[in-house]
Amino acid sequence: MSVKSRKRRQWPLLAGACLLAACVVIVIGKSPFGALFSWKDNTPTVVVATPIPTPPPREAVEFRMLDFDRGWVKYADGIARTEDGGAQWQEALGKDIAAEEAGGALPTGGPIMELLSLEASSGSASQDSPKPLTVTVGNASLQVKQSQFLTPRIGWVLLANTKDSKNPLLITTDGGQTWVDGMTAEVKEAILKEKNHLQQLKMESALYGTKEDAKAVIGSKWKLVPDSAAPGDVVLVRHNEPGSITWLNKTYTLQPYGTGYFTYLPITMSAKPGKYPIGDQTLTIEPKKFETQYLKVTAQMESMKQDTGRIAADQKKIDLARSKSEPEFLFSGPFVQPVEGILTTPYGHTRYVNGKYDSSHMAIDLAAKEGTPIKATNDGVVALAETLYLTGNAIYIDHGMGLFSQYAHLSELRVKTGDRVKQGDIIGLVGTTGFSTGPHLHFTFWAHNVQVNPNLFFNTTPFRWVQPKG
Repeated sequence: MSVKSRKRRQWPLLAGACLLAACVVIVIGKSPFGALFSWKDNTPTVVVATPIPTPPPREAVEFRMLDFDRGWVKYADGIARTEDGGAQWQEALGKDIAAEEAGGALPTGGPIMELLSLEASSGSASQDSPKPLTVTVGNASLQVKQSQFLTPRIGWVLLANTKDSKNPLLITTDGGQTWVDGMTAEVKEAILKEKNHLQQLKMESALYGTKEDAKAVIGSKWKLVPDSAAPGDVVLVRHNEPGSITWLNKTYTLQPYGTGYFTYLPITMSAKPGKYPIGDQTLTIEPKKFETQYLKVTAQMESMKQDTGRIAADQKKIDLARSKSEPEFLFSGPFVQPVEGILTTPYGHTRYVNGKYDSSHMAIDLAAKEGTPIKATNDGVVALAETLYLTGNAIYIDHGMGLFSQYAHLSELRVKTGDRVKQGDIIGLVGTTGFSTGPHLHFTFWAHNVQVNPNLFFNTTPFRWVQPKG
């Protein structure tokens, strides 16, 4: 091939290369890189983007905690709500805030403070809620715009400068000594503890006859209910701290219940009249005289009490059943008389059988037709339901805290050991089994294995034995 022909063929190739180069320049000029760089005198220049301005922090106007969980914060441009004490906040419309929540002054009383007032010492004024003007977080002292305490320990504050905290509100669980910016595990635990305390306080206060009685008992360091008694009676003791009481050479442990610590003190028949110190209180024992009763029984019945072996075996069963009691009061309502019948033997009578001294009758005997239904005097757990030698078909019901009711000489048992019963449940039928001269119910109470007068309980409870002043 000639040189001239070879040159003619290279011309199309050179033209294509030039065209491709022109296209590359055009594409590069229109590519995204063109927005970032520019050329002047063959030197690239970087173009810096303008930053988006940060919005100023929202200005909080006021807040309200309705309880330990629910509350709101009002801003100049809206409202935020919380349902978990301030751990999380969500936007809410203004119409979502009820008028009673948003308007007026912050509450200074309410159900919570009313409950807590029961714990104040009788006659003393309730403490005002803290009103801090500044709070300390870390090493910084911060101005407060608004504060609110639901209890003397739990409270929230809104800072004057919103920029001073990460969360809308600061919270304290120790009365304002320390403040936390937001919710922590420790704060949650403290609030839960306070909720439980209030729940226990509400439950206990409802057991007393009146609000005044509740305050008189709960607001005292020590309280005897009642503070005067007679041999055969029983006293309910409350203390605001755990501990024990030594009484008539026996020690009784105070058990926690509600917001206090309790025990029953049985007044034995041998207790001498006088005044006895219990904590910072004084228990007065009044003298009491009991009647005498004379019974005549057959020689066969009289011989029953000579079988000491069978009697001792039964007593072991009874002692074991009464040695275990639920560590709380199992009742809330009044005790009822188990059967309507004729009172044949009152409590405390000195009994002679066939002319010989037998014992003090530490129960009441109610004569009724055989087969008459017998009711549980109150809520409890059946500690024993069995046929025993002297008492025949017998039932013991645990009412908690060492208090048991006893039912003897039944013709039929309708419950078994371990059953839970409610006040008024039919537990058996009147009979004359065991050492008995006729159909009747032998009924009594045992407090820490000491028989006590059942008449104290009917239509009331130990919590309502509070004696009026004056």
